[in-house]
Amino acid sequence: MAFAIGCSIFFVDSASAETLAEALASAYANNPTLNAQRASLRATDEGVPQALSGYRPIVSGAADAGITGSIGSATTFPRGVSLTIEQPLFQGHRTTNSVRIAETAVLAGRETLRNAEQTALLAAAQAFMDVVQAQALLNLRRENVDFLREQVRAAQDRLNVGEGTRTDVAQTNARLASGDADLNAAAAALNTALAVYEQVIGHRPTSLGAAKPIDGLLSKNLNAALADAMTSHPAILASGYNIDIAEFNVKVTEGALLPTVTVSGTVSHRDDSSGLNTHSDSASAVARLSVPIYSGGESSSKVRQAKETLGQRRIELDVARDQVRQAVISAWGGLDAARAQIRAAEAQVAAENLALSGIIEERKVGQRTTLDVLNAQQELLNARVAQVSAQHDRVIASYSLLAAIGMLGAEKLGLDVTAYDPIQHYTQVRDKWGGLRTPDGR
Repeated sequence: MAFAIGCSIFFVDSASAETLAEALASAYANNPTLNAQRASLRATDEGVPQALSGYRPIVSGAADAGITGSIGSATTFPRGVSLTIEQPLFQGHRTTNSVRIAETAVLAGRETLRNAEQTALLAAAQAFMDVVQAQALLNLRRENVDFLREQVRAAQDRLNVGEGTRTDVAQTNARLASGDADLNAAAAALNTALAVYEQVIGHRPTSLGAAKPIDGLLSKNLNAALADAMTSHPAILASGYNIDIAEFNVKVTEGALLPTVTVSGTVSHRDDSSGLNTHSDSASAVARLSVPIYSGGESSSKVRQAKETLGQRRIELDVARDQVRQAVISAWGGLDAARAQIRAAEAQVAAENLALSGIIEERKVGQRTTLDVLNAQQELLNARVAQVSAQHDRVIASYSLLAAIGMLGAEKLGLDVTAYDPIQHYTQVRDKWGGLRTPDGR
């Protein structure tokens, strides 16, 4: 439903006007905070190849050159090169569990990104509706000033013909001054809303088109909304992954108490100082077993610390569930309240319109005063402002509820955008053995 508030234009009915869906699509593609979170996830992806490197050999080379000599002996130039390859065979399962930590961190990062997308889209919806509301309120204030100017002119005309009083003129002038102040404040509020719009969505709006609540995407009742939130909200899912990360980290720290096995091979060539034109070539292979016996208590302390962190992560999952539950219940109540406020505001505006028309007619026959007309106009204005606010809150409440459930996303909203696929970058870097350039060429 597209709302129209009296004579004020709430939405512009134009093919060139930007709709809420288009504004959300722009924010999805251009919001800097959201793009920064995507870059953060790509950095998290690199933790997986870093962990996988623990399975791979380490190859290093060395070279040296020098000069030796003494009085009465020949000067020599010793030099040599060597190549060493070291391959870990067993590190107390630390490599395996480090890979699991990195892979689970990627899953948690994807949920964090999904939460950031929700936040960005909700902020975009808020910014869009704030501009619409600010423009509607500015129109109402402008209409009010026009009405009051007409009342000032009418009061002055009545005074000139002896039918009015200076009090009437003073009252209408006072209301006009107040109306002008409110109009200036409304203009300032619109400028602020436009600035926020540009910040969140990425461009300054020219005209805004249709916006509607998204009730069709919401759960059927509160219990269903809570059930959906418990299974799909990214904050809860990310907390679950954080528990897995903490469990794997316990195993990594415990691995420091286990033996490690490595093999290494070295080949070298030297031109030595034992005589002119002498050289030697050598090769060696070594298997090494290292058994930790006592580390001063550091390793044991790290295990205990990791277990306490695991307990913390489990508590944080309960906290996340409680926060999501509270947010869903609050958002559901806010949506119900917004619906009721719209019905009440519509009834109030209709009644105040009728009252103002009647009072104006009664003043013509001397049964009402100018102050009565001014008061009735103010009551109508207040009702229309409340109606604008209620319709603004109605749209925001539906988006807030969908975000509280954890389903506010580009795909769910059907936005005309190319969805960001976090799996693509992960696949590109997971099994890379080298290379300094990122997949996008940097």
